[in-house]
Amino acid sequence: MAAEYVLEMKDITKRYGENTVLSGVSLKVRPGEIHALLGENGAGKSTLMNVLFGMPVIHATGGFDGEIVLDGQKTTIASPHDAMLKGIGMVHQEFMLLPGFNITENIKLNREITRPSLLSRVFGKNLETLDMEAMSKDARKALDSVGMTIDEYTLVAGLPVGYMQFVEIAREIDKTGVKILVFDEPTAVLTESEAAQLLKVMKDIASRGIAIIFITHRLDEVISAADGVTILRDGQLVAQTRTSETNVTRLAEMMIGRKGESAFVSTEPRTFANDTPIALKVSHLAVDMPGERVRDVNLEVRQGEIFGIGGLAGQGKVGIPNGIMGVYEATGEVELFGKPSPLNHAHKALENGMAMVSEDRRGVGLLLDESIEDNIVFNAMQIRGDFTKNILGARLKDAKSVRKHANEMIRELDIRCFGAVQHTGTLSGGNQQKVCIARALTMKPRLLFVSEPTRGIDIGAKKLVLETLVKLNREMGMTVVMVSSELMELRSICDRIAIVAEGEVVDVLPVDASDADFGLAMSGIKPGTEGGEGHA
Repeated sequence: MAAEYVLEMKDITKRYGENTVLSGVSLKVRPGEIHALLGENGAGKSTLMNVLFGMPVIHATGGFDGEIVLDGQKTTIASPHDAMLKGIGMVHQEFMLLPGFNITENIKLNREITRPSLLSRVFGKNLETLDMEAMSKDARKALDSVGMTIDEYTLVAGLPVGYMQFVEIAREIDKTGVKILVFDEPTAVLTESEAAQLLKVMKDIASRGIAIIFITHRLDEVISAADGVTILRDGQLVAQTRTSETNVTRLAEMMIGRKGESAFVSTEPRTFANDTPIALKVSHLAVDMPGERVRDVNLEVRQGEIFGIGGLAGQGKVGIPNGIMGVYEATGEVELFGKPSPLNHAHKALENGMAMVSEDRRGVGLLLDESIEDNIVFNAMQIRGDFTKNILGARLKDAKSVRKHANEMIRELDIRCFGAVQHTGTLSGGNQQKVCIARALTMKPRLLFVSEPTRGIDIGAKKLVLETLVKLNREMGMTVVMVSSELMELRSICDRIAIVAEGEVVDVLPVDASDADFGLAMSGIKPGTEGGEGHA
């Protein structure tokens, strides 16, 4: 008798040191079912799939507790190759194609069809030749099954991203013995028509008895395509339900809502008068930042507020400050305190009174081989000539004032170090982030961007960073724009929060808006399209 479920993951618990990232999570999927796996960034979806695929990162860090059952039989999945042999495939969010190969070669990679040659008969099977005719027939069949008419010999390099996504799917379909396919954000790079085609393809695959685990943030697609839903939040199982018994609003509430959780910092929500001066006005901003592209952002930040920008990973929220500050190429218009601020000019952005704490502290934010003190004063010296003195007509570093200021910042931000001359690259990630904040504050900006300011920082340091931002805002009158994947952090200190999806601002919400409103916005559903109303 066939098992009811093709896959059961029972009470999966995964720890990294003292950090529990999955706690007793279970997942059940029937043959031929499209099962959506939902959750915010950091909810545990990727870790659960890493367990399913036997990823090295799981085994190298102590394994996991719980069990995996395939077709009713308890099993051990030792590696991704072992998962593939057991009938589990994955369509990755990041393409795994080889651009220098054609479509047929990519679809049949590591499963090539060969035929004997004169040399192979003498020297062995390794010298057999590729049977391109047979391989192309398989590729053509797989491409037809996903609705692609493109020639199977077309080179992958230069293909539109939508085509590459369908080639990825065709490759998985071509594998024999596939029982379960995991689709990781498959529509994220697709146009509306391509996404509709993909959902049709998924339903066709499921009709053949292949189960699909559908990881997505687009809740309308879940209702449209999925049969069942599992929702994770903060590494725990929140709900398992059938899509016929729920709706988009309820899914959003379950994804975002947190009960019994207190924010690190609690500030009273503030309202600003309509005639409050505008500190930052952004019009039709587009930013060419790989992985965080901005398409068309319009927003206004009022003088003296803490303005939050949230959204899921890869939707463009991080691209906004990087474009405004000239780190990545951008188009559109920016006004700072009523005056135009040119794009694509980092020096000018700093001169005009903006500063940024980058999310990429190692790649952009810091000079890792230089001392803490030199990192802290670097921008202020270069842009404004601070911490320098004139000696015989030359501007040289004023070592005494640099040391004094660095020591003040080290004390104020509690940067754990041996002293101001310690190389920044030897600090922990949390302390490196504090150096980035110290550098930005040293510029004495009128408007401060902070992008993922608490990433990689322990709880105590997070509280200090958030309290520091509130202090800068309340006591010094600094306007702060905070970009974060942590919605609870944004809601704890911000006055308003813009939610970005697919490179555009979907809605600007008050911090006390409902979990459903935030969830819908993060899923890209604009106010009014689900019976909701917009927010000022």
